[in-house]
Amino acid sequence: MNARGILAKLRHRQSLTREELVWIAQGLASGDISDAQAGAFAMGVCLTGLSDIGRVALTTAMRDTGVVLNWDLDGPVLDKHSTGGVGDCVSLILAPALAACGAYVPMISGRGLGHTGGTLDKLEAIPGVSTQVDEARLRQIVGQTGCAIVSASADIAPADKRLYAVRDVSSTVDSLDLITASILSKKLAAGLDGLVLDVKVGSGAFMKDIKQAQALAEALTKTANAAKCRTTAIISDMSQPLVPSLGNALEVAEVMRLLTGKGRGPLVDVAAALGGVLLANGGLSEDVQAGAEAIVKAIRSGAAAERFGQMLAQLGGPVGFVENWQRFLPEATVIREVTALKSGYLSAIDGERLGLAVVALGGGRLVEKDVINPAVGLSEVARLGARIEKGQTLAVVHAVRSDQADAAAAEVRAAMDVQAQKPQVPELILERIG
Repeated sequence: MNARGILAKLRHRQSLTREELVWIAQGLASGDISDAQAGAFAMGVCLTGLSDIGRVALTTAMRDTGVVLNWDLDGPVLDKHSTGGVGDCVSLILAPALAACGAYVPMISGRGLGHTGGTLDKLEAIPGVSTQVDEARLRQIVGQTGCAIVSASADIAPADKRLYAVRDVSSTVDSLDLITASILSKKLAAGLDGLVLDVKVGSGAFMKDIKQAQALAEALTKTANAAKCRTTAIISDMSQPLVPSLGNALEVAEVMRLLTGKGRGPLVDVAAALGGVLLANGGLSEDVQAGAEAIVKAIRSGAAAERFGQMLAQLGGPVGFVENWQRFLPEATVIREVTALKSGYLSAIDGERLGLAVVALGGGRLVEKDVINPAVGLSEVARLGARIEKGQTLAVVHAVRSDQADAAAAEVRAAMDVQAQKPQVPELILERIG
């Protein structure tokens, strides 16, 4: 086999065999396939697609290019993954909540893709935190604190690490097949007893309509269950940011307000829906509802915050971050309020446009080697359906320079549609599959 021959089959829209997909995965991991060929493969899959069998073959082949973990712990090994959205920082609140409920969570996460933020980028907005750990350190942190949010080491699905970076800069992020293989190759390598997938749908997600989201949820659950990992998918709404902030440090601040307060909002509701499924499937609760209530209790009692602080310390973060988190997070030099030009109701939010505005501020990557500024982004983003008066705040821009703030303000106004009639706001949790 050779890359040129396989790519030619893709170009002619011919199905690839399992052996060819295994060869591609091994070539990605070994470096025998160049970046140009990796990009061509990603584009070919994006345009041609894979069969159900091909999707499972690519996923397991990418998983098997590295180490597959096994665990010997006194509780179930569980994890969650989101397909990506704006203002989506569920992982930072759910992982420690699950740990407080008796689960073990080796959460292998990713960085920002396209207009969406990455869990690792958010976590590393906290000074000193490093999410790069080897297998021995991962086992130690999970055993001691119950959870660890880390990047995939060189030994975990190395084929995906190559392909993941190429997808972000080759406009092949939103391929159902590549999303499935990327997510599950890492998750299955973590040796999980159970997995829940948060499949986002709406303007701020990669999947813009419910049929796309259902197709992805079914692809993910079928593939994961075929690989012997008990998996359920939740389809949740992303017609607006999950929290009223976009940007790494700003989203961490939202997480800390919830972990250290008594509030409840969409972030906690999604965490409870996902965590309830995991605790029920993992035998730690009688049913999904009881599991959801346990997650909320862990957050409100401070137990999740305690686990989060322990995990941060193990990852090199500041001791005492939970108690004094405001003094540690970086702040932007230019902060500018964006106000409404007319009165009415906030009838629609273009979440993707808001996300790309944050990327342009320096809060995301345009090429894989870009360095993220964790302080920039948007805060106080108005909620869908809210009554907006002329001159009222739509969002607050956090930028490095005034010209960047001006550009972001223009994007915010273009992304937020104010109309006379109040819209119907979609339900947060739309469907459960698997």
